[in-house]
Amino acid sequence: QVQLVESGGGLVQPGGSLRLSCVISGSIFSGWTMGWYHQAPGKQRDLVASITIDGRTIYADSVKGRFTISRDNAENTVFLQMNSLKPQDTAMYYCNTVPATRAYWGQGTQVTVSS
Repeated sequence: QVQLVESGGGLVQPGGSLRLSCVISGSIFSGWTMGWYHQAPGKQRDLVASITIDGRTIYADSVKGRFTISRDNAENTVFLQMNSLKPQDTAMYYCNTVPATRAYWGQGTQVTVSS
């Protein structure tokens, strides 16, 4: 059974940093592009960063230059380093395949940026 478990969120002041982790169980990791998505209250869930199996990355314009996605293929883990955080980054963050697989959505991890 495939399971994705996100962690690392929290409350941080504007300008601060957080590092999110997503551990993937099951056999999907090695074959897929992985991504981090975020969803703010009342808004749709959007892809903010993706990384291919060979490490090529793409970022949404809103996070370009501030967020860095990486993956550890040996540990089946995807990371999102979030720097220079802004209040508008406040959202629930999820990892999933790209494109997303409905059955793989986990609980997510909440990121709140506030002074």
